[in-house]
Amino acid sequence: MVLIIFAINIVYVTFFTVRMILTLKGYRYIAAAVSVIEVVIYVVGLGLVLDNLNEIQNLIAYALGYGCGVIIGTKIEEKMALGYITVNVITADEDRKMPAILREKGYGVTDWSANGLEGNRSAMQILTPRKYELKLYATIKEMDPKAFIIVYEAKTIHGGFWVKTVRKGKLFK
Repeated sequence: MVLIIFAINIVYVTFFTVRMILTLKGYRYIAAAVSVIEVVIYVVGLGLVLDNLNEIQNLIAYALGYGCGVIIGTKIEEKMALGYITVNVITADEDRKMPAILREKGYGVTDWSANGLEGNRSAMQILTPRKYELKLYATIKEMDPKAFIIVYEAKTIHGGFWVKTVRKGKLFK
């Protein structure tokens, strides 16, 4: 019974976590479908615990399953890597080779001259799907290990050549 409650709660909370992230990312219909499965699992698991409330090990299994479900759900979301990110980079790359190299690799890059504490800098704003985030970091760090990098989640994207490329499915091919 303890293992069943533990497993059910892992599955339930994993679905809950993924559903919540899907909702926040704007995938409402997929999130609704996931929530149907989630609720069935929740009712079964909670029913088992409530039917055997006098046994503390069932409550402990429920709580541990909940914690494990959160971890597994977030790991699944990391693998799904939904949405886009905007990466701001400030680098000492004054000859401006980095923006051209990143554009050749398919990233949407806007660059401009900037001034930092220690002199002239090159600043860039790069748009990419989240699933390419680590690859982008590696490319930037390879070109400039001291680059200053800030990442934001891009909630809404409108206009520009890059958005048209994404819609045509020609990005990173």
